[in-house]
Amino acid sequence: MKNKKITPFMMFNGKAEAAIEFYTSVFRNSEIISMIKYDEQGPGAPGTVNHAVFTIHNEQFMAIDNANGTDIPFTPALSFAVECESSEEIEFLYDQLKENGQVLMELAPMAPVSEKFAWVADQFGINWQLNLPLEV
Repeated sequence: MKNKKITPFMMFNGKAEAAIEFYTSVFRNSEIISMIKYDEQGPGAPGTVNHAVFTIHNEQFMAIDNANGTDIPFTPALSFAVECESSEEIEFLYDQLKENGQVLMELAPMAPVSEKFAWVADQFGINWQLNLPLEV
C-alpha cells in the first residue's frame, strides 16, 4: 500500500493568491508549485483561485477561493504550529504574520516548553503558533 499523506487545504474568500504569495515570501523553503484560476465560465469569480499547490518549509499545502460566494471565516480552533530554529526566525515570522492581523499571544518565553512562543492570526485569518523550543 502506498504511503498516504495529509495535506492542509485552505479555502479563502477571494484572497487565496495574495495569501499564497505572502506565505511563500515569508517562510523559508517555500514555493508555489501550481495555481489554476477561474475564467469567465466559473463557477468562481474570474481570476480567483480554482486550485493551488504550494509549499511552506517544504511541506505541501493546497488552497482555493470559495466559489459559492458565502463568507466562511477561519477560526483559532485550528492553527499551524511552526517550530523555529532561532530567535531571529521566530521574531521575523512574528513581525510578518502579525502585520494587519491579530495577536492572540504576544511573543514571550513559555516555560517549561519554549524559549519563545507566540500565537497570531494573520491578515487572511490563518492562525499560526510560533515556537522556539528550549534547548535541552
